[in-house]
Amino acid sequence: MQTHYFIALSLPTEVKRQLKKHYDHLTMHFPFQKPVHELDYHITLAFLGAHDETILQQVMNDIAATTTALNTFPLTIDGYGTFGNSKAPRIFWNRLQHEQALFDLQQMIADHCRAHGIQLETRPYNPHITVARKWAGENEFNSELLEQQNPFAKNPIQFLADEIVLYRTNLTATPKYENIASITLKKSMDRS
Repeated sequence: MQTHYFIALSLPTEVKRQLKKHYDHLTMHFPFQKPVHELDYHITLAFLGAHDETILQQVMNDIAATTTALNTFPLTIDGYGTFGNSKAPRIFWNRLQHEQALFDLQQMIADHCRAHGIQLETRPYNPHITVARKWAGENEFNSELLEQQNPFAKNPIQFLADEIVLYRTNLTATPKYENIASITLKKSMDRS
């Protein structure tokens, strides 16, 4: 089995705890077979697949050189979404409000990856945080009920995106994503 890699934004520990708590509360109405371990929560920026770690380290070095001028930026989690069949989704995820800085960062990282010959997905970028996989409900998934039960409707979670991580996937471990290189964005002095 090949090792796969991806570049992502890490999440603060407290944000991971809150997301897990909300997900656990929803499982009675929205059961999935494979919940994601809370330590594996992240926002993917580029899925790289199987590559030589030397090339990936060069990509991270290029990203680090480009991001020296980038500041942390705010992100807001405000709900849930799904991928796959609307009646029996394969992926359950947390939704992020649109933040242009995230899309700009993702595009810059994609450009660096392609410059090193790494082929990336061609679908439009849809930032999210996967929390579970494979619908396990006896009845069809009910997106209207999910919006009614959305714990973020009145209390969205806000945090600063401040760390870009190169993760290695280990499917036999729990948690299964290993941080092998990271880049810390600088904190902005002006948050007015």
